[in-house]
Amino acid sequence: MPSERTLRAVVLGDGSWGTALALVLVRNGVETTLWSANPERSRVLAATRTNERYLKGIPFPRELRLSADPHSACEGVDIAVSAIPTQFVAQVAARFEDALPGTSTVVSASKGLEIETFRTPSEILQRALGERPVCVLTGPSHAEEVARGLPASLVAGCADGPAGRIVQEAFNCDTFRVYTCADARGAELAGALKNVIAIAAGISDGLGLGDNAKSALMTRGIAEMARFARTRGARVETFFGLAGIGDLITTCTSRHSRNRRVGEWIGRGKKLTEILAELDMVAEGVWTTKALFGPESGDDPVEMPIAAQVHAVLFENKDPRAAVADLMSREPTAEMHGLFVESSA
Repeated sequence: MPSERTLRAVVLGDGSWGTALALVLVRNGVETTLWSANPERSRVLAATRTNERYLKGIPFPRELRLSADPHSACEGVDIAVSAIPTQFVAQVAARFEDALPGTSTVVSASKGLEIETFRTPSEILQRALGERPVCVLTGPSHAEEVARGLPASLVAGCADGPAGRIVQEAFNCDTFRVYTCADARGAELAGALKNVIAIAAGISDGLGLGDNAKSALMTRGIAEMARFARTRGARVETFFGLAGIGDLITTCTSRHSRNRRVGEWIGRGKKLTEILAELDMVAEGVWTTKALFGPESGDDPVEMPIAAQVHAVLFENKDPRAAVADLMSREPTAEMHGLFVESSA
């Protein structure tokens, strides 16, 4: 990272999370451009100096730059942050293949799995942008709170130590604490999988099943997440830090959580098609659930009973109460058995 000049960054995606991350960078003294895929949208943001659609009432600092042109947005940048919904990462990244300097560190701030390929966002970015350091920024961090400057702690998951420290230095400040983590794979899978469990927690809320049921879903859910990710090369211990249990707690309990909200509406009797039509932002857990049980997920799937019931409710029209009954009537087993071996939850 150059020490003789101010860091420069571009944030791809003007949704709530991309905007919030751009605000953090600017407040931390990083020269930052927020890139929009839609030129008209970028003009509106530049004129109003606020993102009223996603972060109502939070003004942009004068230092924040707006652009819809990949080349001008990326000029001289040290860090490129992707906050694009997972299913669109490949499409957007292709526009930056020639625009992004070869020395830039890429930060993936999306949480999900691509349905068609089962790739994580960082894998998609690496394929599109070539060999360069890619860091995963993840953890309990609702955009609505981060944008307001409320305290949050995240993980910069990166196998490349120097790149991870660049990202840590760019983002770390008195309201946004960033830890480094060498297990980028685990951190990224944790961010994707917790959204599936959050939908289950929301269904529990919608059905009025109480605190005991929700606590059990979260606890068994983290075991399910860790067991799955372990077979994909992740470390189990990553799931008991900010990227795993930390993010799971926030997503399963917060009023800001879109995934929990989707589940709650399902539990109250709404159909998924209705919910998606009304939802103004992407609920990544819906598409991660579909990817987990799609043809690209592999021939030897890990047993994931909670995720399987969420999939059945979302995509097979299963009654949520029947899903709960099936979970509760499973063969009893030892608690730790379900975490440290692949066979049972």
